[in-house]
Amino acid sequence: MSEDWKLPAHRLLERMGIPWERRVFPALTPKGAASVAAALGFRASQMVKTLIFQSGTGERALVAVGGDRNAISGRLKKAFGNRNIRLAAPDAVFKFTGYRIGSIPPFGWQPEGARTFIDEALMEEPLLGVGAGVWGEEILITPTNLVRATGGIVFNLTRRPPP
Repeated sequence: MSEDWKLPAHRLLERMGIPWERRVFPALTPKGAASVAAALGFRASQMVKTLIFQSGTGERALVAVGGDRNAISGRLKKAFGNRNIRLAAPDAVFKFTGYRIGSIPPFGWQPEGARTFIDEALMEEPLLGVGAGVWGEEILITPTNLVRATGGIVFNLTRRPPP
């Protein structure tokens, strides 16, 4: 059987010896992690949003959070070690990643030294879905293997500390 369907993200995981599973959903599915979750029969918390943030110093980093969560500004600032951060503009995201917003894989494209932050809440899920680089393609991977594939830093990005 031909493996022409495999995308760069699939091939990277195979080279790294990381187990994964391919899932396909209709390309007409509305954009968003909650829509992908519904199409594949998962909870939104299991579908990973890959967001690109940039700091005032020009650093860009990938931030991975569950589809049902939003990163808290103060937590992001602490992770970055910089008080001046913002979501990168769509053209800056494409220039940095080579992918359009909507199905950015969390691994395989990062330039040397780029950081990836993974929300600690994702580590509580049994299985995660991440973009494969093309809308309609999803990669299922365990949280531990996501950290392994990305070299990511697990950080509390979405939960407020207790008072």
